[in-house]
Amino acid sequence: MKKVLALVSSILLIGTSSVFAADATTTQNQPAIAVVNVQQVFQESPKISDLNKKLQNQFKSRQDELVAQQKTLQDEMDKYKKESPTMSDKDKDKLQKKIVDDQSNLAKKASTFQQDLAKEQGKVMKNVLAQLNDIISSIAKKNGYTLVLDSQAVIYANDSTNITKQVSKEFDKK
Repeated sequence: MKKVLALVSSILLIGTSSVFAADATTTQNQPAIAVVNVQQVFQESPKISDLNKKLQNQFKSRQDELVAQQKTLQDEMDKYKKESPTMSDKDKDKLQKKIVDDQSNLAKKASTFQQDLAKEQGKVMKNVLAQLNDIISSIAKKNGYTLVLDSQAVIYANDSTNITKQVSKEFDKK
């Protein structure tokens, strides 16, 4: 009987050991997760600020031209409103046609401006996001993270898993 009890105890001990070993293995195989606040990186980065200034400078002359055309159009509309009661029908029609043509021209130029600006912003953002993804991937590989999430999509994360500062530092270096 003592031998049977000793055998059962040995089996239980071995079984318990293998359960603890399995728990340790499972813990090692669990994904290491990090979070990064991409929006914060964009807001605080001097690099992004410089890119925005560059875009503004690139499109400033066109924007100023649109503003000037809009002011001219507004002046024409004010003139029409003020002088239309005393104008001849021919002059009224002529000014109305000019206003309509100018509105149409301004709308086309504004639309083209918006499309060009959006296209250029898209190019810049594509490059920025590619750089950011490379940086995040590099940090994740170096630190053994198997998954990195945007902190905006996470309800809770321990501060030790937040790599935003590291990402910002690396992003601003490049």
